[in-house]
Amino acid sequence: MTPRASETTDAQHEPARSLPLATRLLPVLAAAAVRALGTTLAVRLDGVDALRPLWQARRPLIYAVWHARILVVPWLNARLRRREGARRVCVLASRSRDGQLMAEFARWFDLDVVRGSSSRGGFEALRELARTVRGGQDVAIVPDGPRGPARRLQGGIVALAATTGAPIVPVGVAARPARRLASWDRFMVPAPFGRCAVVFGGLIEVKSHDDREDARARAERALDEATDAADALAGAPR
Repeated sequence: MTPRASETTDAQHEPARSLPLATRLLPVLAAAAVRALGTTLAVRLDGVDALRPLWQARRPLIYAVWHARILVVPWLNARLRRREGARRVCVLASRSRDGQLMAEFARWFDLDVVRGSSSRGGFEALRELARTVRGGQDVAIVPDGPRGPARRLQGGIVALAATTGAPIVPVGVAARPARRLASWDRFMVPAPFGRCAVVFGGLIEVKSHDDREDARARAERALDEATDAADALAGAPR
């Protein structure tokens, strides 16, 4: 399988071929490793039944997941598309070198990518994501990325929801056993043959006239609750 070329981002990032060969191989190897890992995981889902009618109606959704929990999310989306009727998502990746690697990694799971972050290209990325949502496609955002603070939701996702009318879906992901790296967010790497839990929280609607800070705090709280629920479902320590 080869990566699917994004229709929206080819001009927004440094071409992968300009990276050193060893660096270019990292997303390929990481995608293969995550696929192999995924085949060993016992996955439990919560909240999918509420989303199926929205997937069938092709209502655009804005998924939110904390940075520490994203490693298996592209693989999970591919699995949900095959088994549950979910739709392919467009993901947001930063314009940094790490963001480039993440973008290439995501493409190996047939995902489109928009490049930008709060520090670089944020306005352009938000505009591109809004166009994607209005075109009927789901998007996924890591609202505390790319550098944190951990589990502190930044305002871009709320602005996107208010601008497009698409609801935010908080997604909690957990695994047991898992290794937590010594990074700013204690990045989670699930262990093979363990449990993986995915919890979809209730829809968060943001109206254009809503107070943005109130909506931001509401979305942050809901994402924390979904993540904590996933931890409990997987039996993972918090």
